Amino acid sequence: MSGIEGKVVAITGAGSGIGEATALLLAERGAKVVLGARRTERLEDVAGRIEKSGGQAAWIRTDVTVRQDLASLVELARSRFGRLDALVSNAGIGPISPLDDLRVEDWENMIDVNFKGVLYGIAAALPVFREQGSGHFVNVVSTAGLRIVPTQAVYAATKNAVRTLSEGLRQEAGDSLRVTVVSPGMTRTEFTDHIAPEVKDRLAASMGDIGIPPESIAQAIAFAVEQPANVDVGDIVVRPTAQG
Repeated sequence: MSGIEGKVVAITGAGSGIGEATALLLAERGAKVVLGARRTERLEDVAGRIEKSGGQAAWIRTDVTVRQDLASLVELARSRFGRLDALVSNAGIGPISPLDDLRVEDWENMIDVNFKGVLYGIAAALPVFREQGSGHFVNVVSTAGLRIVPTQAVYAATKNAVRTLSEGLRQEAGDSLRVTVVSPGMTRTEFTDHIAPEVKDRLAASMGDIGIPPESIAQAIAFAVEQPANVDVGDIVVRPTAQG
């Protein structure tokens, strides 16, 4: 049996990109997946494909900036499948731009989605994991936090906030909970759809040239999830070989 088979895994941002790829892969390997995202039509499509292939999936509209939505996602896992073994906090946005543009609303949105969304997930899942005596947080961050470059200061800051939070959570977790941080490099997702025009063309070209498929990140997440309970995979960096 796979170390994934039978596990109940909730995934935010599951309607596209890394979240979608992760849901499909984990379900293929026998996990029961609980999908959260804002676009319900995408969730319905992903869940339908999983069930058509013989897998098990549930979904609920989830806006990670709303604390109750994360609580509802966790509760759906428990009511439908009886427990929650892992929470993959993948939802994120990256409307990057030069600081001089003063796109303060974009800054606030990144803080709300990228950082507070992870906090809300912890608040929802941690009591459940404590009650069960087991559980696994998988937080998706970015290589943008490892190498800071112009236009990505606020985005990188939100991702590094999650990185710091995850280490603190790991230290407080004790010997029964696991915490993994996955840092994707350039990955072919919808990341460039909402960034400043002066940045978008350049970044989209680079992503088209060297970007890796979201399935590559899903494989890394699956690797962490499938480990035995006494193995905690802390940090995984997955980037294109050509990425500087």
